[in-house]
Amino acid sequence: MRKNNKWDIYKRAIKNNKLLKDLSPEKLDDFLDEVEEEIWPPDTCSINKPATVNYFHFIVSGRLKVYKVDPATGREFTLFLLKEDDVFDVLCLLDGHRHDVFYETLDRVVMLAIPMDRMRQYIQQNPLINENLLPYLSEQMRILEEYASNITLIDISTRLAKLILNNINAESHQLELINDLSNEELANLIGSTRAVVNRHLQDFKTEGILNLGREKVEIRNLELLLNKAKHRT
Repeated sequence: MRKNNKWDIYKRAIKNNKLLKDLSPEKLDDFLDEVEEEIWPPDTCSINKPATVNYFHFIVSGRLKVYKVDPATGREFTLFLLKEDDVFDVLCLLDGHRHDVFYETLDRVVMLAIPMDRMRQYIQQNPLINENLLPYLSEQMRILEEYASNITLIDISTRLAKLILNNINAESHQLELINDLSNEELANLIGSTRAVVNRHLQDFKTEGILNLGREKVEIRNLELLLNKAKHRT
């Protein structure tokens, strides 16, 4: 195993990873011998599909946007915001085919990459990884299910309230993960436009639900936000 402070930090980070959390310290050491560090600067857009087909990535820090683009209009729709303890690309891991999505860093993203074939071998050799993979997939499917139902069944104001509510830390009641995103990025998460999201955020501010800073959204009244998230047209 590589012995230096950086790899000690990585070991502490990946021991909590959603797929690797149940591995023994010895198996984590073996795993670290197999991976390579990747660092993507902020605002890096990756269209290198072969990399995601051939390598499986574990996010150590930072946020990574997974999104689709309509080539005719340029409109984006964000499928996932991946963060520390997340992985990608699970679909490529399962079927070996290219996944037609884009990746863009919202921060400096530090990752550990392992060849896809080797990751499949690890899953076969370590059933605990496979057991953790199924709940992770279920979590991703629930996110997509909620996206689909929200866009079809509820109005944009309610979608925005639900998005904010789903990203509040239960202990601190502070908004996390999306608190510093632009209105355009928020719009991409709920299938709307920047102008519409801006209008609803201003309404939330007027109604006493939120405080809006230059680069931060703060929750002012959680009860009002909860009521807004329950609304249906």
